[in-house]
Amino acid sequence: MFDKYRLLVGDAVIGRLITEDRKPSLRMSNLGKPLRQLWYELNGYQGEKITGQTLLKFSYGHLVESLCIILAEAAGHKVEKLQEEIEVDGIKGHIDCVIDGVLVDVKSCSSYSFNKFKYSKIFDDDPFGYVAQLSGYAHALDLPAAWIAIDKVSGEICILDLPKEKIDKYDVKQRISTVRNGLSQKEPPPKCYEDELDGKSGNRKLSIGCSYCAFKFECWKDSNGGKGLQTYYYSTGPRYLTNVAKEPKVNKEEAEVNFPIKG
Repeated sequence: MFDKYRLLVGDAVIGRLITEDRKPSLRMSNLGKPLRQLWYELNGYQGEKITGQTLLKFSYGHLVESLCIILAEAAGHKVEKLQEEIEVDGIKGHIDCVIDGVLVDVKSCSSYSFNKFKYSKIFDDDPFGYVAQLSGYAHALDLPAAWIAIDKVSGEICILDLPKEKIDKYDVKQRISTVRNGLSQKEPPPKCYEDELDGKSGNRKLSIGCSYCAFKFECWKDSNGGKGLQTYYYSTGPRYLTNVAKEPKVNKEEAEVNFPIKG
């Protein structure tokens, strides 16, 4: 019964670690990303290199997702269309699967991201375009849709339905047209997110959406009077300042040792 999962698990372990030969392209999985980020990604700009640590984390996440699908069938649910390819207006993508007639996208998450699914906050805070991605798949297959989210730390699992009204509101063909038009422009689109105040210091920092982007140093190269982003290490991780009004009481060089963000 589980032979069909051998390739899925193998891809999670090996396929996800092979990135050198993958040429960036517009796909259903990245269609919901902010337009400026896509512009850099698909117009030949070199983003930050993915570290081995991050690749291992991604591979582990995909293993967790694969395990979830296997357990669904083991529990007696009907699993179909595993990794089936879909296409809308020439843009291809692969769904995770359909379980009991519902299109399912499985997400392995940090505890912070997991709570977005658990408490339905993903509809208001979606920097990675998950809502657009699943809506596009649902349009293509004309099926109800839901996420299965897994907290990689605690093992907690939750299911969040994607309401039909949100699927109907998302025009995937219009989004494809908008993205293609934006990508064809000579200059990058407006910034995806504004920077924000860093406490009461007077400093300004990147928003979360920007801080996870591989092109942040290129995108914000004019910040800090042309010096570019300044990185400081805090107990919670690196912080990227767009304007340093007051020097933080942390060691800037320590950030580069503990978080080799520029690859």
